[in-house]
Amino acid sequence: MSFAYHAYEAVHMMVSPMRGLSDAMHLAFKNPANPLTYTPLGRTMAASCELFERVTRRYGKPAFGLDETTINGVKVPVVERVVWERPFGRLVYFDRQIEGRRKPQPKVLLVAPMSGHYATLLRGTVEAFLPGHEVYITDWIDARLVPLSAGGFDLDDYIDYVISMLQTLGPDTHVMAVCQPAVPVIAAIARMEAEGDNCAPRSMTLMGGPIDTRRSPTAVNLLAQERGIDWFRRNCITVVPMPHMGAFRQVYPGFMQLSGFMAMNMDRHVTAHYEMFKHLVTGDGDSAEKHRDFYDEYLAVMDLTAEFYLQTVDTVFVQHALPKGTMKHRGKPVDLTAVRRVALMTVEGENDDISGVGQTQAAHDLCVNIPDSKRVHYLQPKVGHYGVFNGSRFRSEIAPRISDFMVSLDMEAAKERRNSSAGEQRKALKVAG
Repeated sequence: MSFAYHAYEAVHMMVSPMRGLSDAMHLAFKNPANPLTYTPLGRTMAASCELFERVTRRYGKPAFGLDETTINGVKVPVVERVVWERPFGRLVYFDRQIEGRRKPQPKVLLVAPMSGHYATLLRGTVEAFLPGHEVYITDWIDARLVPLSAGGFDLDDYIDYVISMLQTLGPDTHVMAVCQPAVPVIAAIARMEAEGDNCAPRSMTLMGGPIDTRRSPTAVNLLAQERGIDWFRRNCITVVPMPHMGAFRQVYPGFMQLSGFMAMNMDRHVTAHYEMFKHLVTGDGDSAEKHRDFYDEYLAVMDLTAEFYLQTVDTVFVQHALPKGTMKHRGKPVDLTAVRRVALMTVEGENDDISGVGQTQAAHDLCVNIPDSKRVHYLQPKVGHYGVFNGSRFRSEIAPRISDFMVSLDMEAAKERRNSSAGEQRKALKVAG
């Protein structure tokens, strides 16, 4: 076990005085009363100070900020409500304040990844579905903020949480899993189907998820396979220092995950910051603001419990337990052949460098008992991992397909209910006659 967290905190504290001085200089060179503010020197100094502050600060959890949506051309207020909660996560409902009687619309449970970033990374995903769907999202809690008295949280607990959320929302739910949760979500549904749970969802949509990482393995997959679980235990697990609420909890810290993400595309991140510097110097406020918005989200990271991280790495990336049929939940087998009633849609990005092409589609080969009429696979051209669930192509090409998939299933279920009701009425009349 390393003490990287303590070193990280120490460096952060040592840099604090310099960051304070940088803030003061930034304010001085942005002050309208300062003649240097309007000179190239003043703009360069202000830009340098802002960049220094941004790359050395600790970013807190961003807000969803989805206060309204547009339905049929009308602005409708949106209120966040917590409808389910446990120590390591809660379920947030985006309650659209629609006047009058609500038209039935698909109920969507969006399962956000627990892989370093907050659920707010899916802000654009939520926003795309709000106009025509009842949207719920898993809001995972930073392990650094959960006291030891709350107990542990591993992959089995994650699956338990998903099952409990689905039981809370009911059988007419459509669940969407983005990236990492594809495995625990399909495992949860397999267990629910095996147990005959009537609250199993109507459909599951798996997006860029590592169902079978033996297919088109990426650098991330190969690293896990080559190093083995013991290497991750020795080099990636540390202890939360005081005075955080989760002090002494063993975690995989968010700053390590962020370092890994950034190392994969370091040139792009360096170029982006240099471009922001130039925008600030030239006074291009709009472009600079776009940079701020993106990196305020991207650089905000959370810690994962050590047990969850290690069990996930071992199960998904080292042992390949799900596609091999050896994965278990609470000692019981995760049998994907048990999935029969739940429809399946998979979505992949052509240029995904996290979950390679074919890794998510593998779910169709494993869930052999889902009828062909309830299966859809879509490969989005010219997008990477992030583009699978966010961005212009997601909004214009991917989200409408997912929505159509859900709506068609709801219409089919409504038709079956009407036919069943009519059949029962005919049977009752026949008996009465």
